[in-house]
This record gives sequence, C-alpha cells and structure tokens, in this order.
Amino acid sequence: MSNTNTPSPPPLPPVTGPAHTGPGSPQDVPPLPGSSPLDPATLPKPIRDELEAPDPVAIDTSSDELKDGLNRCPKCGSTDIRQKPGGDLLICLYCRNQWHGARVEEEFGLGEGLDTLEGTIIASGARDIAADAASLMTFKCTGCGAEVTINTENAMTARCHWCRHVFGVNEQVANGAVPDALLPFHIKKEDAVARIRQFVGKRRLFALKAFKEQFTPENVVGVYLPYMIVDGKASADVAGHGEIETRRYTRGSGNDKKTYYDADVYQVQRHVDFTVDDLPLESSTERGNLDTRVNTNNIINTILPFDTKNAVKWNASYLSGFTSEKRDQDVERLRPRLEDQLLSIARAQVEHSVDRYDRGVRWEQERLDVHGTRWVSMYLPVWLYSYHQPGRNGGLLHYIAVNGRTGETMGSVPVQQWKLLTAALTVGTFLEGIALWIVGNST
Repeated sequence: MSNTNTPSPPPLPPVTGPAHTGPGSPQDVPPLPGSSPLDPATLPKPIRDELEAPDPVAIDTSSDELKDGLNRCPKCGSTDIRQKPGGDLLICLYCRNQWHGARVEEEFGLGEGLDTLEGTIIASGARDIAADAASLMTFKCTGCGAEVTINTENAMTARCHWCRHVFGVNEQVANGAVPDALLPFHIKKEDAVARIRQFVGKRRLFALKAFKEQFTPENVVGVYLPYMIVDGKASADVAGHGEIETRRYTRGSGNDKKTYYDADVYQVQRHVDFTVDDLPLESSTERGNLDTRVNTNNIINTILPFDTKNAVKWNASYLSGFTSEKRDQDVERLRPRLEDQLLSIARAQVEHSVDRYDRGVRWEQERLDVHGTRWVSMYLPVWLYSYHQPGRNGGLLHYIAVNGRTGETMGSVPVQQWKLLTAALTVGTFLEGIALWIVGNST
C-alpha cells in the first residue's frame, strides 16, 4: 500500500535583494508590452545603441486607385495604355489621350529634408522581402469575369485573353517586384541599336571572330534594373600622416645612381559633415556580383548617372514592351555597401584640404557616423546586349549597356588574344626603333 502523504516542497526564498534580480530571476509582475526588463545602461554599447535606435519610418507610396490591376485612361476609361516613346508621358492607344505620371519626389517630398534626416526611413516599396511571398498575381477581370495571372518573375503586365483588358501589377506585393518609382526610357530601340553598332565597330579589329559572325545588335533588350536610391546624412573622421618634401638629392653614379628625399612628417586629422542625395545601389544579387571572371556586370556602373530626380510614381503601364528584374536584397543587406560608398565620399570631401602635403597623406584611421538615411526602391532603364564567350568554368558573359535616359554606352567585347599580342609587340618594336634613332642622332 502506497503512502499518499507526499512531503510538500520547501518554500521559495523571498524575491528581494540584488541576488534575485536580473535575467532569469522570478518576478512578481511581467514587464509591460514594449518595455524591456533590462536596464539598457548596463548593456554593452553596440547592443545598447541597437536597442535604443528608433524604429524605421515608412513612407507609403502605394497607389490605391491601381490595386485592381487596371490603369484606366482618365478620358475614355480604356486600359490599353503605354508609354509614349521618347518621353515620360503615358498615352491611351484607344483615344490618343496623353498624361504625365506624378513625379515621386514632388508627390512624397523625397527631395527635401536631407539636413534633418534621422534614423532609417524606408518607402513602402523598399520594405523587407517576405521569404514566402508568391511570384504569381491573379486578377479578376471586371470586364468579363475571367481570371488573369501574371508571373512577376518575368512580367508586370498581361492582357485578358477574352475581353482584351490590360492588367498591371501595381499593388506593392512583398516579393520585391513592385518598387516605389521608375525612370522611364527616353532612348528608343533603334537609337540603342545604332549606339551599340558604333561601339562594336570601333573595336572590330581585335574582336573575336565568332563574336563578329554572331553580332546582332537588333537583339538588344530594354530592361528595368532594380536599385535602391538612398539619401543620407553622415559625418566622418579620418586620421593619418602626411609628408611635405623639404629636399631632394642624388647619390651614386652611373647605373648605381639613386634619388633620395627628405620630408617633414605631420599627423593629419580631418572631420567632415555631409549629405548625399539619390545615391544608387544595385539591389539585385546577380547584378551586384562584380566577379570579372564570369561576367562584366561592372559595365552597368560605367553608364551612370541617371536623372533620378525625374522618376515617376510606380505605374506598371510604363513596363509595356520592356522586361524587368525584381530586387532580392533588403536595406540591411545593402547597408555595408552604403557605408563603403559614404566613406569614399568622405575621403573625396577632405582631399582638397590636404593639397599642401606634396608627398601625399596616408589615412590610417577612419570613422563613419550615419545619422539618418532614406531608402526608395526604383527601376532604372538600361538597354542590354549580351554575348556568351565559351571557355573554362562556364565561360564569360559579356555585356554592352546603353543608359536608357542619356544614351551613354559602354561594353565588353571578346578579343583575339594573339592579335593584341602581335599589336603590342609591333608597337613596342616601332617605339624602340624610334628611341634608338633619337639616341643615335643625339650622340
């Protein structure tokens, strides 16, 4: 027969005194929602700064009037709308009415307040991408009742196959496909083709034979590339050593002659406060990969800048006839790249103040403080021509890019290595002959 008189556990000690406070100790009352049971002053500075930093502020750039996917002409109600080639206007293909999309800077005041930026401000189209967000968007056509599906991986517009209504993805879904704004194409396709043909024509002499045979600039594609456009307020401190030359002299003779110099060495410190306006950062992992062994993505950076001040509020009708790549990087993943660029800007800002150090300045310590940032997701227009050069490890992907606004063109053309080597040896021999002739005549 079991004993049912189980001894009771000893009582808990009273919750008083410093031994019963802190993480893991019993408490009489749970902390209020949103409050911390820890005193931030007792935490390490990096953790304290993160806890006390203000939460990101969002700017809502969504278009409630376009969430049903239909962008209607304000005059006749048609949905067959496209961008007018060569400008920022939208045009109704039914009644030929034209109108201009709202400029995003004027609509949301994004060109103001750089000097007063604090914390992190994120426009709604630049919010973090949800890992489980679907790429397929389905709309119910109000004209005939049919369902129209758009795969945002490769398209942003579609036409109803029954009543011909045109649908566009204008709702800011969480998969990163819909930005806050876009900069419409100004350069037409035929102009881009001519610029690419001219660019390659100047380099045909050394171009790979297979490339010249397969070169078809008419295959150029107009694509909207995803960028984060960042405004920022920051300050930086740099410190190092600068040298001012005081004397230069030569010792030795003949082939053993060497030149020496004396210099005064100074400690140099500089502080700079500055703001940046519309700094572009690639927000696609693929385009941000600048590994020159597998691609020539760096070409796209050479056709900057874009006139982002003229960007218009997002409207999928601008994408008719063009492709787009959606972003896959969030603000926090791009922040290290932003800080690198801000440090580069800070160095350039102080460069004019160290001209007197004629032997140069070696910066040895750097510190950057970012006081405030504002992030806007934007599509920028680029005409792209690509060529895959076979080779080891998958070969090399060459690009020729044309800025869709200014026409600035830059690219990579695969070359015949033996032609380059022959030309280098020929030119080198020719220059060496001239040098020997000059020396001979002078003696």
